[in-house]
Amino acid sequence: MSTRAVQKMKLSDLGEFGLIDLLKKQARGSFSGIQGIGDDTAVLPLSAKKHLLLTTDMLLEGVHFTLKMPAKGIGHKAIASSISDIAAMGGIPKYAVISLGAPSTVSWRVISQIYQGIRKTAKKFHVGIVGGDTIKSQKIIINVALLGEVKRDEAVYRNGARAGDQVFVTGPLGRSLSSGWHLRFVPRIAQAQYLAGKHKPTAMIDISDGLAADLGHILRESRVGAMIEESSIPRRGKAYLKDALYDGEDFELLFTIPASRAQKLMGKNTRCYRFYRIGEVVAKEKGLQLKTSNGHLKKITIKGYIHF
Repeated sequence: MSTRAVQKMKLSDLGEFGLIDLLKKQARGSFSGIQGIGDDTAVLPLSAKKHLLLTTDMLLEGVHFTLKMPAKGIGHKAIASSISDIAAMGGIPKYAVISLGAPSTVSWRVISQIYQGIRKTAKKFHVGIVGGDTIKSQKIIINVALLGEVKRDEAVYRNGARAGDQVFVTGPLGRSLSSGWHLRFVPRIAQAQYLAGKHKPTAMIDISDGLAADLGHILRESRVGAMIEESSIPRRGKAYLKDALYDGEDFELLFTIPASRAQKLMGKNTRCYRFYRIGEVVAKEKGLQLKTSNGHLKKITIKGYIHF
């Protein structure tokens, strides 16, 4: 497609990830760090032993939350989603800047409770809130910019999965919204630290857009395919398969690990954390496939929540 044709396209035509790809191309050459656009966080040089992690998440009223939801839960979600990004890199969160946009008609009580939720979760994960900004807006907007750090030899990216690796998740998936999980999820920092330090995942991401979409990000960046097993995917409550594949906002970790290390990991399950093997990385040309409960293979559509 010509440059002129692309310039005329609407965001609804590009889609969220088409937009990100174009912005990534425009940013090419302006970045001198270790990892820029295309992973859960940016990775920047810090010291001989550590990298600096930087991520940001924006929540918008009517899209990510409504004012019918508990305000403290909204605050928790705002910062916990960024902490989850740090976890996906194998890192530790450190400092946050919180920016808020709100209509002048919103009560102080609502804003106060949102910040109470933010502060409580920040304290739990030893995150210092060091600044922010406020503006008047038509709806409530919460933006969190979060700094973290990771040991250089423990950083985990999306692009390291290889054929033969085993695919795991850290917990049940699906029906996050209807169950209220999206307002009380626990970022998997502890599990990420354990995995990065002891078992060296080859790729990792947190599940925010849905299993199919986020596994798709790993497959794209790693240039591989995957086969996942219907009977092995853990589900939350009465969630259906489609819920587990596409609902999103589970904020569990999805990771790949060589088969030799996967055996050791499974042997540790009852003593440390619970990990669920759901499939295997395969050659790129096979795409993303589902092995059904009756043993048949079928293609899975790589899709999730799209903003545009």
